[in-house]
Amino acid sequence: MKPLDPKLLSHASPARRYVLLVTLTGFLSAALIIAQCFLISYAISPAIGGRAGLEDALPYVGMLALVVLGRILVTWVQESFGHRAALATIATLRENVLTRAGALGPRWLASRTSSIATFAIRGLEDLEPYFVKYLPQLLLTATVTPASLLVVLLLDWPSALIVVFCIPIIPIFMILIGKMTESTSQRKLAAMESLGGQVLDLLAGLPTLKALGREQGPKKRINDLGESYTKTTMESLRIAFLSGSVLEFLATLSTALVAVEVGFRMVYGHLDLTTGLIIIMLTPEIFKPLREVGSQYHASTDGLAAAEQAIEIIETPVSEPGKTPAPPVPTSPIKLLDVSVEAEGRGVLAPANLSATIEPGLITALAGPSGAGKSTAVSLILGLHTPTTGTVTVGGADLSTIDPASWWSQISWVPQRPVIVPGTVADNVGSQDSAAAELTGFDEVLADLPSGWDTVIGQGGVGLSLGQRQRLALTRAFTEDRPLLVLDEPTAHLDAVSESRILATVQAAKERGQTVLVIAHRDSLLKIADRVIHVTSKELVS
Repeated sequence: MKPLDPKLLSHASPARRYVLLVTLTGFLSAALIIAQCFLISYAISPAIGGRAGLEDALPYVGMLALVVLGRILVTWVQESFGHRAALATIATLRENVLTRAGALGPRWLASRTSSIATFAIRGLEDLEPYFVKYLPQLLLTATVTPASLLVVLLLDWPSALIVVFCIPIIPIFMILIGKMTESTSQRKLAAMESLGGQVLDLLAGLPTLKALGREQGPKKRINDLGESYTKTTMESLRIAFLSGSVLEFLATLSTALVAVEVGFRMVYGHLDLTTGLIIIMLTPEIFKPLREVGSQYHASTDGLAAAEQAIEIIETPVSEPGKTPAPPVPTSPIKLLDVSVEAEGRGVLAPANLSATIEPGLITALAGPSGAGKSTAVSLILGLHTPTTGTVTVGGADLSTIDPASWWSQISWVPQRPVIVPGTVADNVGSQDSAAAELTGFDEVLADLPSGWDTVIGQGGVGLSLGQRQRLALTRAFTEDRPLLVLDEPTAHLDAVSESRILATVQAAKERGQTVLVIAHRDSLLKIADRVIHVTSKELVS
């Protein structure tokens, strides 16, 4: 990614405003630096030459104090707004990444959930050093350096010639060190994502591992990942210290060449003291932004690597949604016509050549072995995924041409792990619907809860059993009262009593006139279904 990449500016409006601000303050900084050098020289040169006293220097000292205050104010503005711009840009990119990840669908996200979570939470935070430290110096290089060089050229062309000769040396070393730092930053980001993903997966599965007595098993893997991340971090720091030392040496050496040349010419009377002092003071200011850009580059590479990955996700193409209003579910059969989906990374079609019809007002079950593509078939019907081959139609209309919002407004979807957020039971259901609770058997759950509908539960339903969570999700679906009810293994991991209540709820949904589509493994669900669709997979022929 370029140091000032237009893609970053196009995807984050706070970054554009900050670049404009820093550019303006950069020109102001250039003017203040040049003024400072002239005022110092005009104040002390006559005193050194014996041509003026302290009282003659006081006006210059007063103006110098104002210039110094001006530089302090400019620096404060840059850093203050740099932090704000960084936070705003990070928030904008994070929002855009998560929005695009959601638009790309659960199938695209399934294999990337942990890495995107780590990257969005931690990786993008590395953009702050880029905005606060690196970007201002980069823009100062484009303002202060040429302005100061122009002044030196107007004052004394031999000194300007030496500066022009020395300037390219620093960018050459910056490029060499930057190439080393770039690859290290990519490895560091990959190590951080791997470590974060493993830790998130471990935390998610820790209850199961603990129940099986295997909670110590992943310890070595986590330690190895942590050591890998530490190693890449220390490698980045080593290169950072090396780059800072090399660039400092080159800038000091270049400044010394000018100072020696100016000193000899002043000794032999070829250059006056006032001009010589201005040149000697301006020369470090010419090299300073270049030196700082090089030394701060390592602080920006981690953020730029994260921004590049964010832009890659944001620019991943998403198929345009349809515009046609969805046909009414109660009178519209849903058909899958020779549908196949290529499973990512598995080399199989799952489902393969699936043709089936889901009739309105009936209970339809999808059956088949694990990995056959039942959940994928449901994703196709929900409009969350597009088939590799074949089509899905609703009432004769191709689902890809239907407006997703109008389609989803007719669907209640209850996955195996329903989304339950921290809050009260009523907050999660949407209302205190006693009739829906009675239909799903959730009224029995409410009777056992300490505060009924006002009982507070945790993330994912902490405080409720698996069966109670399923009943809560079904109650929410009944409260929505939408014509199509989609259930993904609603009786999985439930005891016999909870299972019987879920089965009764599914039948009650049919009696209410809802179309029910259920993914089923257990015979009990298959027995109550009006129609069973068998889903199969097939290996791809290479």
